[in-house]
Amino acid sequence: MAQATLTITLPDHVWIQQVSTSNPDATFRVLAAVPGADTGFALVQITGSNVEQVLETMEDHPQLTEVTLTQRTDGEATVHFETTKPLLLFSSRDAGMPIELPVMIQDGTATVEVTGSRERLGELAAQFERLGLQYRIETVTEQLHESQLLSDRQYEVLVAAVEQGYYDTPRRSSLTELAEHLGIAKSTCSETLHRAEEAIIKRFVDRVPDADSETALEEQLARS
Repeated sequence: MAQATLTITLPDHVWIQQVSTSNPDATFRVLAAVPGADTGFALVQITGSNVEQVLETMEDHPQLTEVTLTQRTDGEATVHFETTKPLLLFSSRDAGMPIELPVMIQDGTATVEVTGSRERLGELAAQFERLGLQYRIETVTEQLHESQLLSDRQYEVLVAAVEQGYYDTPRRSSLTELAEHLGIAKSTCSETLHRAEEAIIKRFVDRVPDADSETALEEQLARS
């Protein structure tokens, strides 16, 4: 199962691109969204110093067929709306890849997180391209359950090491003391900890993207 974070540049013919770029200091936080047959419905929280101007622009935009203000405070508003151009929703629906909420949009750019198979992720990328949504992959990581990362014994020894202060600075427990606490040989304790540490460190490094990997990840998604 892959988890990806993407930055999407919205096309200039879509209302949210026009409204957000006209009000670059405003932040649009999509709290809920659902696609209809030909339109999309969403609940969005808008924050910024020019919320009133944003609301007026939304009221007048032809791609928004319904705009209902549900909450209004100083510098913040929550709006329910219907749009004829829900490109992110249509992309998600047609790819069978749910987009995790909230989605943050500012100055014509959306930050999107998705979780699913790499095949579905590749299909989502294809849908973005079909609808003219330019995207950049920020991260792609494999989601593993703890049971897939460590064995039961490794997890047990690692938890004991933390509880006994083996990883504290300065240490409150030596390897010998930890092994005695667990009732195992010192060499067994050391080997089990090393294997657990190896799995955790490699997992951590795999989750940190580098500049050289972004192009490779994009190519991999394109082939999916």
